[in-house]
Amino acid sequence: MPTQISTLDRIDIKILDILQKDGKISNVKLAEEVNLSATAALARVQKLSNDGYILGYEAKLNPELLNSNFVVFVEILLDKTTPNVLDSFSDAVVQYPEIMACHMISGGFDFLVKIRCANMEEFRRISGQILWQLPGVKETRSYPVMEVIKDSGRLNLPTRIK
Repeated sequence: MPTQISTLDRIDIKILDILQKDGKISNVKLAEEVNLSATAALARVQKLSNDGYILGYEAKLNPELLNSNFVVFVEILLDKTTPNVLDSFSDAVVQYPEIMACHMISGGFDFLVKIRCANMEEFRRISGQILWQLPGVKETRSYPVMEVIKDSGRLNLPTRIK
């Protein structure tokens, strides 16, 4: 079970911040930036991983060069919100790599999904062959993105800690 943030010190926070910016940083360079020995820095990173603060590492890819520059957000309303319908929908959504993110929402609809694809034609295919085939879907509203202003996966880490 992950420890609480109160157990992190300023060096842990700095390590997490540096790794968010550059997951490929060498352990030696990381150690220099936090004023620790390489062994101590590696031990800290391993503890942060073991405690669940670091979930993994992945490359940030260029969607434009990979023909995935068209972004659409889709509101999805289910016909019912019973536990079995919600579970069936959730189990189905995770099977599709076309769906980059899916969030259960409180309010006028049930889920918000984010899709990246090549163009509107591909989105129409995804909408008909995937979204409308998901269990319990009653209604969808699509919002194609005109321009991405900010798209970050970085967490805002606390600046004041023991």
